[in-house]
Amino acid sequence: MLYDAYEMQRRWLAGASAIANLSADWLQNPANPLGYLGGGGIMASALQVFAHASATRGKPAFGLKRTVVNGREVTVREEIMARRPFGQLKHFVREGVEGGPKLLIVAPMSGHYATLLRGTVERMLPSADVYITDWRDARMVPLSEGRFDLDDYIDYLVAFLEAMGPNEGQGGTHMLAVCQPSVPCYAAAALMSADRHPCRPKTLTMMGGPIDTREAPTAVNTLATERPHAWFEQNVIAVVPAAYPGAGRRVYPGFLQLAGFMSMNLGNHMVSHWEMFKHLVRGDGESAAATQSFYDEYRAVCDMTAEFYLQTVNLVFQTHALPSGEMMHRGRRVDPAAITDVALLAIEGERDDISGLGQTKAALTLATALPEEQKRYFMADGAGHYGIFNGSRWRNSVAPVVEEWIAAHA
Repeated sequence: MLYDAYEMQRRWLAGASAIANLSADWLQNPANPLGYLGGGGIMASALQVFAHASATRGKPAFGLKRTVVNGREVTVREEIMARRPFGQLKHFVREGVEGGPKLLIVAPMSGHYATLLRGTVERMLPSADVYITDWRDARMVPLSEGRFDLDDYIDYLVAFLEAMGPNEGQGGTHMLAVCQPSVPCYAAAALMSADRHPCRPKTLTMMGGPIDTREAPTAVNTLATERPHAWFEQNVIAVVPAAYPGAGRRVYPGFLQLAGFMSMNLGNHMVSHWEMFKHLVRGDGESAAATQSFYDEYRAVCDMTAEFYLQTVNLVFQTHALPSGEMMHRGRRVDPAAITDVALLAIEGERDDISGLGQTKAALTLATALPEEQKRYFMADGAGHYGIFNGSRWRNSVAPVVEEWIAAHA
């Protein structure tokens, strides 16, 4: 019923958004005499803000067409290297560029599409042959395709690394986990290391990841520990309506996740929309467009399977299975001590309100058999959670550290 009620509201708001857009255009039309009356511009700006906030959004495009490699501008095209029911491996091919380190950027399956990491990909393209995990909206996957949980996530990572080829040649293969996938990436590295898998990465960079959420707990961690497992199953899990290919699948809906994201910093979001309104009133379309562009991405959300979400809440946030030495993958224990030659870089943001300081750094301590020179920790001064993988701090402070780490182990 929850999902059905949301769908009714979404369709109503989509219609209201369209009407608001038309009304704003009408008020701003030079041929309309009402637009010259006092308050016409203010009303049009308010309607534009409402229309943008209530508009329906689908999956955004990466839209990365060019990059600069060694001072030369080259064309970039997207290529699908591997397809699976719940995700695909996307390759950003730099035309005319051969070799270089292969980098697998693992996007979080936490409500947003992989395009949230557009800035991450764009910054790494000049120095690396970039691939990314392009996760699929669970409501679009038919029930006939089966389940998808944390074990499957790890299996997908191994399969994608295999599709990228053995860890050899110029630059080798490297993996970068942004936030939530730090845990499955770390588990995959441990399992592949134990097997001496030829496709295991040379380096694993984890940024703002919840490796050990007992360190500096945040509001996200507290929410997960204050409520029993059954609460999450009863209150945040819904069934996909009949209108979608995944009808009948139990999911943690994207709209609920977005509500959670927004509520954590509701004041900031309200100020952002107020500023956008003022920019529109002043005729500063460029500044207003920047805010609109951010929210076009931020409000584009997708569903994740119930089993993946519930298993993550249980193992990562409630029982702390990985740092406690109790994490299992298909009946096999995940042993961090098996990591002996995958160099680890842990990156944290000083002001991260989702993964607190020390949670990602714990990955270095757990890898007891890895030589100290194969470990590095970096804290981004003044950076919040989003800032360690997007924006100016990512581009100017964090990315150079990642590039240096990859180059040192290539």
